[in-house]
Amino acid sequence: MLRWAILGTSFISETMMGAVSNSPGSTATVVYGRDPDRLEDFRARHGIERSTTSLDDAVADAQVDAVYVGLPNHIHHLATVAAARAGKAVLSEKSLTVTNEQANALLAAVDGTVFFVEGLMYLAHPVMARFVEVLGDGRLGRLKSVHATYAADIWQLVNPEGGGAIFDLGCYPASLVQLVVDTIEGDGAFGVHRLSATGHRSASGTDDAANVTESAAVVQFDSGALATIHTAETYGMTAHVEVHGEHGVLAFESNPWLPAPGANSFRWTPFDGESERFVVDDPFDAFDHQIRMVEAHVAAGRRQAERPSPRLEDSRTLLRMLAAWDAAIPASTPAAEIESVGRPGGPLDSVT
Repeated sequence: MLRWAILGTSFISETMMGAVSNSPGSTATVVYGRDPDRLEDFRARHGIERSTTSLDDAVADAQVDAVYVGLPNHIHHLATVAAARAGKAVLSEKSLTVTNEQANALLAAVDGTVFFVEGLMYLAHPVMARFVEVLGDGRLGRLKSVHATYAADIWQLVNPEGGGAIFDLGCYPASLVQLVVDTIEGDGAFGVHRLSATGHRSASGTDDAANVTESAAVVQFDSGALATIHTAETYGMTAHVEVHGEHGVLAFESNPWLPAPGANSFRWTPFDGESERFVVDDPFDAFDHQIRMVEAHVAAGRRQAERPSPRLEDSRTLLRMLAAWDAAIPASTPAAEIESVGRPGGPLDSVT
């Protein structure tokens, strides 16, 4: 039985508690939060033994084996470092952090000391393992391009210090592109690229600190393969993924980032021949599988996840890409200029 400390009482912690409750191998023993009333409500509804407004108290609890970090992403590194120092396994929500400096501090604290995995929960679902098998069986031939978009109408819920749509939602399509490129082109191939991007920021004028609300990036890898990655937090829900090889196209029919209980599917359509549909029918959702993945890895004494879930270096490389993507987007363009030129922003900025 893996005993969890739950850090945070937001909707994502509610979702995670559902997965903890669904697993016979996990239980929550303590919950941390800043608002005493909300904290007590969360504790009582989920039958958790105790609550605390002290993060250090939560992670140091002798009745805790693993810590779930459901806090805003700009403080993921602080909570993870505290948990690692207490010797606890850590599952921390995406995005890893919002800066490379924070990511370096987080990964230095966990590397070789405790189990850690970034909470890109969809990668733990069996449909992704099957997807990787098909990616690697040679049917696509050389990788030509990957196209991924994920948009959701969540702007009312976002953390203003969380880096905007790229770190909130863009991490999903970017991480799937990473999995595709590394599977076909070789481990680490995703990290070697040139990137251009444009998009919208949340404020008008020239406020460089304004968060990105929608953006598209074009990425070229050393092999010559291209990727287009799009994200937005102002409309949707919409999700689309296609992988183009020299022999055909592999495309998801269901939402790859929210695999639900039941049937999830993708389809292979060769340029010459009959298409083939792959269906993975499973009774659990991605959060359920993520909890079970952590349980198995901690029981085996591992310090990081195994693919398809992100390993430490996968998370580090992904965060570097997200930070470069964000940095490539021009500052906000005044509304009058947008109307006059018919588009926001300026020319594409290149980041290597």
